[in-house]
Parts: sequence; structure tokens; C-alpha cells
Amino acid sequence: MVGTGDLSELALGWATYNGDHMSMYNVNAGVPKTLVRRLVRWVAEKEEGPEARRVLLEILDTPVSPELVGAQGAITQLTEELVGPYELHDFFLFHLLRIGAGPAKMMFLAEHAFAGRHDRATLLRWLRVFVTRFFSQQFKRSALPDGPKVGSVSLSPRGDWRMPSDASAAAWVRELDALM
Repeated sequence: MVGTGDLSELALGWATYNGDHMSMYNVNAGVPKTLVRRLVRWVAEKEEGPEARRVLLEILDTPVSPELVGAQGAITQLTEELVGPYELHDFFLFHLLRIGAGPAKMMFLAEHAFAGRHDRATLLRWLRVFVTRFFSQQFKRSALPDGPKVGSVSLSPRGDWRMPSDASAAAWVRELDALM
């Protein structure tokens, strides 16, 4: 069985336990969701066939959801409404894994990177979600199948990332509380 959970989903614990986690190989384990979207957009812009371009752009216009088809064709579970914008989570994840940034540093960087797109309250809200989900979902990442390291960061327990399954987010949450 091939797993399909991407790096973003694995960081937030938004992949299927006993599905993505019990696969023999996870092909998307090293690719954040925002990179997948950018690559699909790049291919769509380079595509010479109008039908292929239309399909790719239609895929990009579809909200992120685990549902393949909803009731009467409508998607009812919109992932980003539940866990937050992947552009923010991928930003937080990169800075946590790549430079070891804590909440205050991530917040400082995010306020500059997303100025005019997300206000401070929104950034703090989703940073709190990221921190709490990232820590609470480590037990899932401890059982990940093999997967490629595509960029400079990975959550593989056999590679870059070492974190105990019972790690506490308390110190990080206190730092977030101080930022509010």
C-alpha cells in the first residue's frame, strides 16, 4: 500500500492513522502542501493543452478536503476551516524544523512575511493550533512508513526528526500566551 499523506498533514496529524501511517511507503512524506499547489500551478501555466490546463486549474480551485465527493457534489468538510491555512502551517513548520524557531521567532517572521494578508490575531490563532497539534500528534509520526526527503526538512523518525511521543507543548503555549 502506498501512503499519500504529505508533510503538512503529517505535521498536523491530519493523515489517516492505519492508512497513511501503515502504508509500506509514503511518496508525499517530504512535500509540503503549499509546494504541491505551487508545482501544480506552475505546470498549469506551462501546459500547452487547454483541457489539461483547465483541469489543473480546477483542481487548484477545489478546497482542500479529505472528501472525494460530498453530498450532491458539494464538499462539506473543508480542512483549512478546521486546522487553518496550510500556507501558515507550512511556514511555521519550515521555521521550526529548519532553524529551530520557537513561537516568538515564528510570530516575528510571520508578521513580516504575511503583512497585509493576515493580521496578528489570525497569526497567533493558527500558530497556537500549529503548536498544539504538532506536539500532540508526534505519536503518529513515530510510526511513519519510509518516505523520501524532498527538501531540506523531514519528519521521518529514521532521519532528521527526533521527538519523544509524549513531548509537552506547555512551554511553547506559555510563550504564545505571553505574545497575546
